[in-house]
Order: sequence, then structure tokens, then C-alpha cells
Amino acid sequence: MLIGDVARRSGVSARMLRHYDSLGLVRPTGRSGAGYREYSSEDIRRIFHIESLRSLGLSLREVGRALDDPGFTPAELVDDLIRQTRERIAAETELLTRLRRIDAVDPAGWEDVLQVVALLQALGSKSAGKRQRAALSSGDEVSVPVEALVEAALSERDPNVAGALRWALARSGDDGLALLAEGLGSPVAEVRKRAVQSIVEIPNGEATALLQDALANSDIVVRRYAALALGARGVAEAVPTLIDMVVEGTNDVDAADALSALASRPALTDQIATRLVDRLAHGGVESSARRRLTQALADIPGTTASRALADLTHDEDRTVALTAAYILGIRNAR
Repeated sequence: MLIGDVARRSGVSARMLRHYDSLGLVRPTGRSGAGYREYSSEDIRRIFHIESLRSLGLSLREVGRALDDPGFTPAELVDDLIRQTRERIAAETELLTRLRRIDAVDPAGWEDVLQVVALLQALGSKSAGKRQRAALSSGDEVSVPVEALVEAALSERDPNVAGALRWALARSGDDGLALLAEGLGSPVAEVRKRAVQSIVEIPNGEATALLQDALANSDIVVRRYAALALGARGVAEAVPTLIDMVVEGTNDVDAADALSALASRPALTDQIATRLVDRLAHGGVESSARRRLTQALADIPGTTASRALADLTHDEDRTVALTAAYILGIRNAR
């Protein structure tokens, strides 16, 4: 078969077939009377083998070794090809992500594109100062894409940079909430913590709804952050978790303050006081926890809290009794 016929049937151009010939990959078995290359069926089979191996990413040199070197084994080469392919995919994915983020800010001109690229590079800098400045400058002229801000916020370890990123996310409104919600379900505890800390900084209703959902999160750290934020927002669902925090002695002062703020609403005053009293009456509560619960009653208005404090002045735990008497004296003096 002449070279033109081979090219038409194999899909390999005549120019490439000549290149294979020059490299010694496929040398035609014979020549026609006019001196043209003639390929045998075995030559054509070899051409298809070459194309198959090239489709895996092998270089022509590697293809030649694979076909002609009896001692050449594919295992090591295939492993290397897998590594190279993964690296190439990672690089292409990173490029695609960067392009999507640039497109998301709808740049008006190349100057905007360059500014976004500079901000994205700064967010990925090894310098904490550069990362912080990038976060703080977001929105001044061209915003950092919210997806990039969320990714940075969920991975940032420096507390100052993390604070700047949460501030930038809060400025962006609710655009990043869906991504932050995904962060709440991360298998990594630190990511879940950073996600809820970021949501706490966003004051809108969607963020509040996310925090309410977070009260049922399997991560106790997430539940505690959510409860403190919801207490400040006047959401009654936070009360059980806040009382648990008082009992456990984890951010108990902040939790007691949040309970006090909630108790300023008449509809919640007696409910919160009753819940605190019920926990005090629970037999399994340690002495230190009962003291904290007593202290939490101090800023709960109403007769329910006052009666509970009066009863506690006779508590068998002397520390609890003295604490209740002291608080009751201050309340009566007001």
C-alpha cells in the first residue's frame, strides 16, 4: 500500500508517516518500481500501535522503546504518565478556577483583570501581611471574587488575616453563604470552625438561618459559636446550647451574657429562668457548674429568677448558697 493510501486509511498524515520513517519507527517494507514507499499489513499494524501508545501521552522516543526494546516494561512508565497527567490536570484546574473567578467580577477592561489577578496572587502569598492587605483592599476598586475569599477564609491559620477575610466576606453580603455552608459539613474540624466564624460576621437573615441549622451540627464547637451569635440576635432556639455552655464552663461568661440579652424579652424571661433552675435541680450537675448556673441567674429579670435565688440561699452547697445570697442582695438593692 502506498503512503497516500495509508494516510487516508489510518488518519495519520503523509508528513507524519515520513517523520516516523526518518526516526526509524515505521520503515516501509518495500518500494514500488517508481521508488514510492510501500507499506505491508505488518507496517500498518505497527502504525496503529504507535498511535495507540501516543494517545496515552508517550513521546515518540518512548513509543520506540516500548515497541522495540524487549526489556522495556510498562509499569514504571505508566506510573510516571499517571503522575504527569495528574499534575497537568491540577494545573489546568487551577487555571480554570482563576479564569472563572476573574469572569465572576465582570471586569470592565484589562486593568480590572490585572488588578484581580494581583489580588488573587496576594491571597495565595506566603506573606501574612500581603494576604491581609489583599483581603482589606477587596472592594475598594475591584473586589476579590467571593469564591476566592471563602477558600482563603476556610484555610487561613493566621488570626489577623482570618479576621480581615471574615470582614471582607461580611462586606460581600450573602454571596459566599452557600460555600460557607459547605464548609460547615467539612470533615476537617478547623474548616468547620472557620466556616461558622465567618457566617457569624454576616448579619443578614440568611446567615441567621444557617446558624440556626448549625445548632444541630455534630461538631460541638460549631454549635457553641452558632448559639452565641444567635443569642445576640435574639433567637430563642439558642437557649439550650447556651445553658449547656454555662454548665460545661466553656465560654460560660459569654453564654450567660447572651442568656441575659435574650431574657430581656418578656416572652423569654421566665422560660430561661425555669431552664436554669431545672438544670440546678439536676442531680448530676457538679458543684462548680451549679455555681455558674447560679451566677447566670443574676442578670435574668423577673420573679422566677428571684424566687430561685432565694431558695438557693439555703442550698447545701455553701458556695452556691453564698453566691445566691450575694446576688439576691444586689438585686434587692436596685
